[in-house]
Amino acid sequence: MQSSLLQRIRNLFGRKRFNGELHEEMAFHREQRQADLVAEGMSVEEARQAASREFGNAGRFEEASRDVFAFRIETVAQDLRFAIRQLKHNPIFAGTIIFVLALGICAAVSIFSFVDAALIKPLPYADPNRLVDVAESAMPHYSRTELSYEDFKDWQRLNTVFEAFDGYNQSGFLVSMPSGAQPATAARVTAGFFRTLGVAPLLGRDFRAGEDQESGARVVMLSYGAWQKFYSGRKEVVGSAVRLGDDLYEIVGVLPPDFHFAPANDALYWTAFHAERGCDKRRSCHNMFAVGRLKPGVSIASAQAEMQGIARQLEIQFPDSNRGQGASVIALSEAVSGGLRPIFLTLLAGAGLLLLVACINASSLLLARSESRSREIAVRGALGASRRRLGAQFVVESLVLVVTAFAIGLAAATVCMRLLLALIPEDMMARVPFLLGLSLNWRVLGFAVLLALFAAGLFAASPFLSSSLRSMRDGLTEAGRGSSGTAWRRFGSNLVVAELAIAVVLLVAAGLLGKSLYRLLHVELGFRADHLATFEVAVPNAPYAKPEQQVAVAHKIAAQIEAVPGVKSAAFVSTLPVSCNCNTNWIRVVGQPYNGEHNEVNDRDVSPNYFSTVQAKLLRGRYFEASDDLTKPKYMIINESFAKKYFGAEDPIGKQIGDTQLTAKSLRQVIGVVEDIKDAGLDTETWPAEYESFEQEPDTNYDVVVRTSSDSGSLMPSLVSAVRQVDVGIGVSNELTMEQRITNSPAAYIHRSSSRLVASFAAVALVLSVIGLYGVIAYSVSQRTREIGVRMALGAEKASVYRLILKEAGGLIAVGIVIGVICSIGAAQLMRSLLFGVRGWDVPTLAGVAVTLATCALLASVVPAHRAASVHPAEALRAE
Repeated sequence: MQSSLLQRIRNLFGRKRFNGELHEEMAFHREQRQADLVAEGMSVEEARQAASREFGNAGRFEEASRDVFAFRIETVAQDLRFAIRQLKHNPIFAGTIIFVLALGICAAVSIFSFVDAALIKPLPYADPNRLVDVAESAMPHYSRTELSYEDFKDWQRLNTVFEAFDGYNQSGFLVSMPSGAQPATAARVTAGFFRTLGVAPLLGRDFRAGEDQESGARVVMLSYGAWQKFYSGRKEVVGSAVRLGDDLYEIVGVLPPDFHFAPANDALYWTAFHAERGCDKRRSCHNMFAVGRLKPGVSIASAQAEMQGIARQLEIQFPDSNRGQGASVIALSEAVSGGLRPIFLTLLAGAGLLLLVACINASSLLLARSESRSREIAVRGALGASRRRLGAQFVVESLVLVVTAFAIGLAAATVCMRLLLALIPEDMMARVPFLLGLSLNWRVLGFAVLLALFAAGLFAASPFLSSSLRSMRDGLTEAGRGSSGTAWRRFGSNLVVAELAIAVVLLVAAGLLGKSLYRLLHVELGFRADHLATFEVAVPNAPYAKPEQQVAVAHKIAAQIEAVPGVKSAAFVSTLPVSCNCNTNWIRVVGQPYNGEHNEVNDRDVSPNYFSTVQAKLLRGRYFEASDDLTKPKYMIINESFAKKYFGAEDPIGKQIGDTQLTAKSLRQVIGVVEDIKDAGLDTETWPAEYESFEQEPDTNYDVVVRTSSDSGSLMPSLVSAVRQVDVGIGVSNELTMEQRITNSPAAYIHRSSSRLVASFAAVALVLSVIGLYGVIAYSVSQRTREIGVRMALGAEKASVYRLILKEAGGLIAVGIVIGVICSIGAAQLMRSLLFGVRGWDVPTLAGVAVTLATCALLASVVPAHRAASVHPAEALRAE
């Protein structure tokens, strides 16, 4: 093996030396044989002649020896020149193959780059395979949910599987700016959080032990983006103070530029966790997640088992707050990007199928061309060219095509990656910061090279497949033309069937995703989304600390907004519709049996005119009134799902609901029932919800909804300016119309982007498969010209010729569609997590795809059928 490799290297780079050594070696063997014959009694001349006869023609033998190592530089150069000359003589043929293959490579590489960034590329932390995300579970509603801070401390203290265990949660602050207060994303983390991840600050220091305690110093670390955006990258910022909300924080460090942590929505400010908020001190209030670094040799399954055991201990110890609370331990990479796996793998599969169609189509063209070169190949073989020599030529020709297509496809993929990245909304990019590292790294380039090698191998094999359909003698005789043509038509037909089947799979996938998107965007919302402007308001705590002050400033904000021309009404809500099943409450109905279960419902605080502003429908009872203030008994309105689940046919009006202990301060009387409002994502079920009056539960952070008589988007600057007129210290953010929120919601964006991309792949696959069918039928017509001429000479009508050709095409179409439909049903089951309100065997979609593909394919077959029907019998027979 080693000597063979050395010989090949010698053959490539030391031709003269190799030839000299080969000549000497053969001369030595002849002389040895001659000496042996002399020793046996022959004369010197007789021995020389006998040795020469035994060895045969020395030049031919040397050439045969060289052919064992036939891949020489001069041979490659000769084949390369010949390949380029051949392709120059057929620019349309070469251009078509290069374009089709480059298109497939571009699609596959572009999508794979996203797969790599989200699912393959290691997280930018030290030894990321040992990092896990730890959460609680509350089945059946939540497989993963936030921990309470009290539970976190117990889990941190009791576990034996983690080398380090730290917590984090999303937060936000009002940051003082020259233009006024600006809300900024933030995260609160326990002191060892960054050490657990293995991330060191770029400037300054990390948090110290104890700085996350309630009595600890107010310290903050800046993200690299915040450092550049707000502080112009000044190193002197470390040690300075920044006002976040009502408190001054010391900036102790700056995080590195490549650091990101998607679960915290790419926070700008990272503060030490101080358990001083009311929620932090209640075991029943869940507001944080945890990150753990596994000890060496500990598996995720082992960690899951131990944390589940700890959760059971706490459930026994705290039956009221921890009933039904379990544990969930998953790889941190899964928590960061696991939710994107179905969409990315679906898109990669679609791009792969498109590439396969492109390769099949290009191979068909190569097969057709090899048919036209059959006589040339046969002549070269008859003149002594070995299959290896011919194969080398085919390989070089294939490499020229593939390398050109590879370069073009890779350049196009670079542009395509940037275009796809630019289409991701800015607010969504904060949830997928790992995509910012999208690039043609070694993994993506390796994938592209594998695709190119696959295409090159397929292309190089195509002429051999063609030559196997005929013998050399067939290539030199006219008689072989019919037999080889028939065999090629059969093989080409199989390729077309494969193309049609793949096109069906992609078309069905696009149809199902498109139908899912339509149903998603037309789901019943329970309110009118048009002419509705929304934004978040953050009121500073210090000037408005008392509930009465918070109510008063909210009234001023509403009055200023409603004074803007074009505004009909303004209202407040603690969590906007089409957001999430979150900010929940555990409830208990007075007078109903209770066994300690957690009856979880969405909890929303709304202003009295909220339901009229969003135009929700009141089913019974009444709305809140302005007089339902802090001096009145506490009231609540529930949605229809709440009424059905907890009251059935019983009228809920007048019933009282409280917390699990029915404490006096928690009791509220139901005064109304509204039609379900879509609180959660478009593709998520609607939960029971309770609505409490903002007048009785005021806050400093809430969302504003504004009903307008004109375009709500154009009024947004005026609305923000109206809020600023109340107090420049009020922060305003996330200014979007409700229609924009719905259209750009994660569920809608994922369904829309996937349906559009797969539809693009399907459209290209449809065109390529139809072109492939046209090529096979056209070739079939050219091969059957004599037969068609004889038929017409014997009296066959044009209609019968049409039927003959279209019957052949129809058979291929039918087989391709049937196979494609069967495969598409299986593929739909694999992508069912991306479907909404649509079954994988959706009959209208399957039928629509079948009809569309059959129509396009038959139309493509009409042209060669017309050409066949137009054949003049005398000309057909004369041509033969």
